Amino acid sequence: MLTNLTVPLLGLVDTAVLGHLESPEYLGAVAVGANLFSILYWTFGFMRMGTTGLAAQAWGQRDEFAQIALLLRSVLLAIGIGLLLILFHQPLIRLGLELMNPSERVAALAEEYASIRIWSAPAVLCQYTLVGWLIGTQLPKGPMVMLIVANGLNIVLDILFVNGFGWNSRGVAMATVLAEYSAAAIGFRMVLLRMPAGQGFSRALFGHLNDYLKILRVNRYIMVRTIALLLVLAFFTAQGARQGDTILAANAVLITFLLVISNGLDGFANAAEALIGEAVGKSSRQQFRQVFQVAFRWSLWGSILFTVAFVLGGRFLISLLTGIEEVRTTAWRYLPWLWMLPLASVWGFLLDGVFIGATRTRDMQNTMLFSALVVFLPVWWLTTGWGNHGLWFSLICLMLARAITMGLLFVSHSRHDRWFSEQ
Repeated sequence: MLTNLTVPLLGLVDTAVLGHLESPEYLGAVAVGANLFSILYWTFGFMRMGTTGLAAQAWGQRDEFAQIALLLRSVLLAIGIGLLLILFHQPLIRLGLELMNPSERVAALAEEYASIRIWSAPAVLCQYTLVGWLIGTQLPKGPMVMLIVANGLNIVLDILFVNGFGWNSRGVAMATVLAEYSAAAIGFRMVLLRMPAGQGFSRALFGHLNDYLKILRVNRYIMVRTIALLLVLAFFTAQGARQGDTILAANAVLITFLLVISNGLDGFANAAEALIGEAVGKSSRQQFRQVFQVAFRWSLWGSILFTVAFVLGGRFLISLLTGIEEVRTTAWRYLPWLWMLPLASVWGFLLDGVFIGATRTRDMQNTMLFSALVVFLPVWWLTTGWGNHGLWFSLICLMLARAITMGLLFVSHSRHDRWFSEQ
């Protein structure tokens, strides 16, 4: 949880630093640019989630060779994909901005932000792999140190570049790039300390082309699921942008709080990934049940805590993030939707952890596609007359649909003892 909460903390600082400048355009530009990179990078989020599940199962089997080979091959894939993203970044950024359709001034600032931040691609994807492997091999302190140090550096550089040098959204992008490479460097150091004594880089560890294709095949369902989720969030941002820069900026503030909620509650999901994966690797049904029961209870209490925090302190927190009166009052108007999100979304986060640990990734893909195409889009279309309220209502419905569909599959797999069978 501490590791995950450093991620939205960085977003909070980005928002607070830009939210007190003279215009909402800077905040809107970073909202659009950051959303673009959420889609671009988390398209390859399987580098984190898939690595956790596979590493946890190898850990449960006490297979050191499989653990190390998985890490090495995943890191090489991450570097290769990151370099390709840099090579083709110009058409990708232009396409993303056209789809989001912000105002001309916001689009220009967002393109500048994106053209700088793309250089962090190899570092970001390596981080996904390193964090996934460290969680899967049950060393959660590694990612905690790695991300807290890096995000702390990012916060310091944010303030220096924006408030000190006056670089605005450009400064936020540069701070992020430097921090991402710092996080990756710390992560590699943690992994090297985790290696068995005398372990060398043998030819067998690198494997063959089929070994890399196997990693991609195993994780293709997570990739489709993640793209669907991120396209929903991009659609959310784009629809907010069509209602004006003030709505876009207000939604950016509230979405930052959504990231706090999701990353905080994901701490329980991350623990479930590692421990459920270990249980599946050991074929221990008792451990599977115990892990789920404990994670369920803590997730419930965590979601209640977040709800109370935002009901009591939401208006104050919004005021901390932006001093622009029109953005602040607009965000206050839509704050009640944020109160509903923790209890609506927590079950989807928790079940993601269970399904990732058990490598039931196809189920994750199918439930997300159903929730996005059959629930979110029709609900949004039916509530277009509600304006921004309709957008937030649609997002709540998406979270509930994920919880219900994954919950039904969880019950079915448990009843028929499918968690430990070949897929």
